[in-house]
Amino acid sequence: MSRTPVLRAAVVGTGHRAQLFTRGLADRPGHLVAALCDPSPTRMAFHNRLLAEAGAPAAAEWEPDRFTDLLVKEDIDEVVVTTVDAEHDRYIVPALKAGCRVVTEKPMTVDAERCARILDTVRETGNSLTVAFNYRFNPVHEKVRALLADGAIGEVLSVHFEWLLDVRHGADYFRRWHREKDRSGGLLVHKSSHHFDLVNWWLADEPAEAFGYGRLGFYGRAAGERHGLRRDYVRAHGADRAADDPFALDLAADATLHALYLDAERDDGYLRDRNVFDGPVTIEDDMSVLVRYARGATMTYHLTAYSPWEGYRVMFNGSGGRLELEVEESRWQAPLTRIASATGAVHGDTAAEHAGGARLTLRPLWQPPVEVPLAVAHEAHGGGDPRMLDALFGPADPARAADPAAATHPTATERDGALALAVGLAADRSFETGRPVRTGEVIPG
Repeated sequence: MSRTPVLRAAVVGTGHRAQLFTRGLADRPGHLVAALCDPSPTRMAFHNRLLAEAGAPAAAEWEPDRFTDLLVKEDIDEVVVTTVDAEHDRYIVPALKAGCRVVTEKPMTVDAERCARILDTVRETGNSLTVAFNYRFNPVHEKVRALLADGAIGEVLSVHFEWLLDVRHGADYFRRWHREKDRSGGLLVHKSSHHFDLVNWWLADEPAEAFGYGRLGFYGRAAGERHGLRRDYVRAHGADRAADDPFALDLAADATLHALYLDAERDDGYLRDRNVFDGPVTIEDDMSVLVRYARGATMTYHLTAYSPWEGYRVMFNGSGGRLELEVEESRWQAPLTRIASATGAVHGDTAAEHAGGARLTLRPLWQPPVEVPLAVAHEAHGGGDPRMLDALFGPADPARAADPAAATHPTATERDGALALAVGLAADRSFETGRPVRTGEVIPG
């Protein structure tokens, strides 16, 4: 009897998000996590404990500077990149050149130069790069796409999209490395790439031009002092002033965060619990964007990172009516809420304590509105994470057929990653120049 070949995988970057892939690969036949790569031995040891819990063998641990050696000596077939965003290309490019299949967390990268380097390498090698846009696999988002593709509102002429991050989740981007634009690209690149990819996918169109305004109006030292919210500490751990601060993160109170970050500080000095009202913060927390698409539709988009509730509203206006979606992921946040997720997730891994509902309304011209039934899950990023893993690596249970999500739409390619990135990069450049920016100015055509 022939045996299924085992693909040897390397997980690069072993922070919080990487747990999804380490566990996901360990649970799936035909895949073996053969190597881990990270500057922190402590974090790699944590992921090896995850492998042991799954009954999988320990993975070899490698330093980032030896990544190309890792690919050869560990005979790697597939690479999963979950590092700091600005370092994605550092691993994507050599992995593609080595003939590996590559899956990268979103965003694909953070600037035009790195994007061009990745696209050039895919074209030169002909090898596969997939961007892990898990929001595509949320059943609610799939329902929206199906309705639009079926012509439920005719030709889509405009989109209004508002995304709200509450003061628990939104604040988290200002505690960690994401607050530095040169590392994350800012929220329009890091967080909003999810949303821009959704709209590109929903419309089956490409963004052509963007204009925007952005500011740091809530977080950071100056705004914190102006609003009377700032307390005088650098990081929460060990700071008396942080003990009852609702914006502080207590790393010691959560076993996973303690192991991944507090224990790992001796390796690289990275602080996961910075004061959100202290500097330096180089990203925006309030952003408005106007986008024009290639076939003429427009989108108004707003991201707020300091809202009392979390969720989103998206409305499509078409030649035959209107489609409206509203999702309440958290109706409100209590101060000093403990993290309930076993993975140490601040948001998305489990449903929020005060999660609300979702409503999808179809409003045809000359007809009464129709409430479209929805099955809503708030955990695992709306159910997107497990369905994405099935699409990427096959089902965990060989007796179970692959999830229909894998068949109903393809995973995101490097081109999809570039187009999602293009909106954020063009809007960021518009912040600086005060003019509309064509996406062709920031990514190759």
